[in-house]
Amino acid sequence: MNPPPIRTLLVDDEVLARLALRQALAAHPDVEIVGECGNAAEAMQAVAALKPALLFLDIRMPGMDGFKLLHRLKPDTLPMVVFATAYGQHALRAFDANALDYVLKPIDQARFDQAIARVRQQWLGMHAHAVTMPVAAPSPPAPAHAQRISVRIGESIRVIATEDIDWISADGNYVQIHAGNASYLHRETLRRLLETLDSSRFLRIHRGTLVNVERIREIHPLFQGNAEVVLHNGTRLNLSRRFRTHARRALGMV
Repeated sequence: MNPPPIRTLLVDDEVLARLALRQALAAHPDVEIVGECGNAAEAMQAVAALKPALLFLDIRMPGMDGFKLLHRLKPDTLPMVVFATAYGQHALRAFDANALDYVLKPIDQARFDQAIARVRQQWLGMHAHAVTMPVAAPSPPAPAHAQRISVRIGESIRVIATEDIDWISADGNYVQIHAGNASYLHRETLRRLLETLDSSRFLRIHRGTLVNVERIREIHPLFQGNAEVVLHNGTRLNLSRRFRTHARRALGMV
């Protein structure tokens, strides 16, 4: 017995992006598009009402982003997920969120077809076990904090374990990630990155600086409440007066 069509919801704030998904899905008659949403709030209502089996989900949208949407959906209503986004640096985090696949915009049909093949395999497996497994176990929760950051370098993606990062500095709408002897430009604001990192490991010492507390060797008091943070590799960073109280608590300073 053939499984039913894969009921699919498209979630992207750009109309042209949703049109591109529709065109790419035209080659797959077993995928039925049941709705489109322009933001995460609409998507939450649509998932509850339409009960789709599959989400094509953008990451960066006004208001709530794609990752926050997944965290707010109930585990028993969570569809299969394929991220479709222009930002390759979120690939590892997407798989941490139990996404089946991750396709980049503009959509390449051959790569898109591979993603659908993976969805179809999962869908067939779910229905093959429907008799013996009527209720699927909820997916394990995504890690509370990012364990890795993926940085695009030319045509490749470099994966950096967060524990290997020494410090991070703001650079407009980007950040510079300093790890060992290397520095990587990453398309993410410091504020957004701070939301994903473990606050017990990464300490904000300046408006534009985060530091891995495991890398701190010394702190030298300066004038007017400021201080200098010295890392094990000799890097010297400014600890501003604004963040000194929080730093003292985090580092056990009396």
